[in-house]
Order: sequence, then C-alpha cells, then structure tokens
Amino acid sequence: MKTIYLDNAATSFPKPPGMMEAMNSFQRDIGANPGRSGHGRSIDAGRVMYEAREALAGLFNIDDPLSVVLTKNSTEALNIVLLGALAPGDHVVTTGMEHNSVMRPLRYLASRGVDLSVIECSPQGDLDPADLQKALRKNTKLVVMTHASNVTGTIQPVAEVGRMVRQRDGVMFCVDAAQTAGALPIDVEDMNIDLLAVTGHKSLFGPQGTGALYIRRGLEKRIAPLMMGGTGSRSEFEIQPDFLPDKYESGTPNALGFAGLCAGVQFIVGQSLRAIREKEKLITAAFLQRMEGCPDVTVYGPAEADRQTAVVSFNVRNVTPSDAALYFEEECGILCRPGLHCAPAAHRTLGTFPQGTVRFSFGFFNAPGDADAAAEAIRDLLKG
Repeated sequence: MKTIYLDNAATSFPKPPGMMEAMNSFQRDIGANPGRSGHGRSIDAGRVMYEAREALAGLFNIDDPLSVVLTKNSTEALNIVLLGALAPGDHVVTTGMEHNSVMRPLRYLASRGVDLSVIECSPQGDLDPADLQKALRKNTKLVVMTHASNVTGTIQPVAEVGRMVRQRDGVMFCVDAAQTAGALPIDVEDMNIDLLAVTGHKSLFGPQGTGALYIRRGLEKRIAPLMMGGTGSRSEFEIQPDFLPDKYESGTPNALGFAGLCAGVQFIVGQSLRAIREKEKLITAAFLQRMEGCPDVTVYGPAEADRQTAVVSFNVRNVTPSDAALYFEEECGILCRPGLHCAPAAHRTLGTFPQGTVRFSFGFFNAPGDADAAAEAIRDLLKG
C-alpha cells in the first residue's frame, strides 16, 4: 500500500535532497563550533550561520541579515518576543485563531498582570481588522497574530493590520509565520512587520530544531533576552551583549541544522515561491472540490484555495477525528493529524472544541493525484 503523507503542517516531508547534502557536508568537512574558536573550521561554521541569515533575509526582504536571530523553532522566537517585551500593566492584542505557541505565553503573562485582549474571528477563522483596531489602547505595547491558521489554513489580513499598527506610536507588530514562511510571500517592509517568527522544518524545507526571529533594528532595546550565556562575542564581559543577533543567541547553535535550513531556502528560491504556492493551491482546490459532494463531511475554514494555505480541516459525521485518522492510516496509507492541533482557541472559534478535527495538510511534494486519493479515502470511510 502506498503511503501518502498529509501532515505537512506539522513538519514537511520529504525534504529536498540538497538539505541532507548540506548537512552531511557540514558534519563531514566542518563540524566545528561557530564563533567559539579562531581556527579555519570555526570560521567556516560561522560562515554557514551567516549564509542562513542571508538566505532568510532575502526571502523576507530584510535589509540586514544580522537582524535575523537564529532559534530552534518559531515557539522559541515567539517566547523571546512575548516574555521579553511585555511587563505587568502592558496591553497586548491577539486573535482567536492562535496556536498555543502564542496563547500559552500570553495566558502566563496575563496571570502576572499583563492586560490581554483576544479578538474574536468569524466561524471560518477570518479576522476583521476593524475589530482589532477598536481594541487598541494607550497602553497597548504589542499586537501578535498568526499569518495563517494551522487548523484551517485561513490567511489573515496581516498587511492591513501592519499598516494600522504602524500608525500607533510605540506599538510593535509581531507575526507568527510558522505556517506561511516558504508557502506565501512575506515582505516585512511591505507588510509593516516589526517582528517575524518562523520555523525551519515546515515550508522552509529545513530540518527540525531550526527557526528564526526577525527583529526590526532598534526594537532589540525593548526586548529582553530569553536566555543568557556564552555567545562567542565580548567574552571579557560577564554581562549579556546588547546587540543583534548575539543578545538572543546564547549557547552553541545548531549549525548543522542551519546548513540544512539554508539549503531548504535555496530550494524555494530555485523553484520560485510563486510556483510552490500555485502547486499547493491546485492540490487544495482539487480536494475541496471533491468534498463539495459529501453531505456527511463538514469542512471548516474558507474552503477556498485562494484564501487559505494547503491545510484542510474536516469532520466526518458519526466518526471521531481519532478514529477517522486511524482508518486513513491503516486502510488507506494516509498519514494525517486529528485532534486540537495545539490550537484550542482556534477550535473554540470554529465550534469544534473539544473534539477537534481531522487535518489534511498538503505540501509541495504531494502529487496532484493525492487529493483524489484523500477524497476517495473519505468516501470509503463513509461507505464502511
């Protein structure tokens, strides 16, 4: 039985061959600690790290690669922002479609005196920017929101919100692009993004354990580091460096992983982001079209390929998400994810809490026929 991987929203699979080649090359030919020694291999390792920053900066129209902080995932990047920028008495605004990587730090901060506003979204997961604008106050310090939902794929009006926030003095705008970096165009200047959190192992085609945080120049003065320690710089001082990116990069980095991430970004550039998006839209649209004739299947979110990423959540009448996912794997060879997807706020918005949904998340390496196979698996489940 052929295996069809439809869990790309959790982590993309397979990866481009160049990713593994870059990691093998690093470990075989370099293998040293970047910035921690003066010998040639350490310098080569530092160059690999810088090339990863350059690749990410180019993809997101960031003018200075040193504004790209390399992290282990988007969750770490978001924690740097949320725990480092907010203090009791500050006001922060977010939406009802967020992942727990945003909601859990914010709930923690709210329990310690940070004022939190969660803006409701439509049952399809859409945010009305006017609702968010009404929530802004004199003491608002940060607006943080997802670019696209990991549950429904709903693409949010980030650029419109960015323009709105930029007009407010002292308010920072942070975007969680875990689901969109490498899948949708992101321009931090055009979209007025101050802080961009990305993960490397999804649509950027890097390995797990890689991610990044873009910090607009000057804002590092307003964000405390999440962790402190050795950075390979200013070793004569026992206080943390205050400059980018060192302020946020303590400890030996995952240079091996960032060699792979750099190769993943280079693959995207080689294919073109537009071509990747068009292929994923084609597969998503084909699947959604097949679902239109299934009255016993409820699809959540926009159900329009133009308005979402290649993520589709659904439920089958009288079948729990976990039972459906087990059937799809054992009987059809389809790997997917059931449940709440670490986003209970989004499922409350959709009305699918606490059961959750089944999520099929397509990717660039899926074949167009995988959409037909996925739809046929649902029809077989209904027959059974």
